[in-house]
Amino acid sequence: MGLKTFWKDYKVLIVMGTALGLVHWGWFHIKSSPIFQVKTEEDFVPEPGIVSYVMRNEHKNKEK
Repeated sequence: MGLKTFWKDYKVLIVMGTALGLVHWGWFHIKSSPIFQVKTEEDFVPEPGIVSYVMRNEHKNKEK
């Protein structure tokens, strides 16, 4: 099995596998970049579901 035959038979696997690997590698580096890291708790914006859950629990704790 020569290189030409291997490329012809597995072209999609080679291209898609490489592309998928590079996308994951890039995403990992973007996520770990200090530019995108939250520096303090004040800068952190929680998700709305979490906010409503915390607010509900704080309200219950104040009533007790």
